[in-house]
Amino acid sequence: MLDDEALMGAPQGKKPRAKLSTTVSARTLEFLESKVESGQAASLAEAVDAAIQKVRQLENRQRLALATARYFDQLETHAASEENALAQDLAAAASTINFDEEL
Repeated sequence: MLDDEALMGAPQGKKPRAKLSTTVSARTLEFLESKVESGQAASLAEAVDAAIQKVRQLENRQRLALATARYFDQLETHAASEENALAQDLAAAASTINFDEEL
């Protein structure tokens, strides 16, 4: 649980940030520093945020895949064939969208 003292002030337009003090492996630090050095992140904190965001995306995709599989496993045959037809049409329409950029 974060208290008011744990939140750091942020420039206008940005959300307040929570203070985190921790140790990481040398390999993790090298990874984070490489993100800063390459310009992919402005700071170590931003590099950590980006890495966590990627993990969240992967976890969300996994949850969606499991929920989708569970849904289709429970469908009756006729409903499943209708869903498959809709899925083919949707896949064709969405084939040009980069969902990682849209989220």
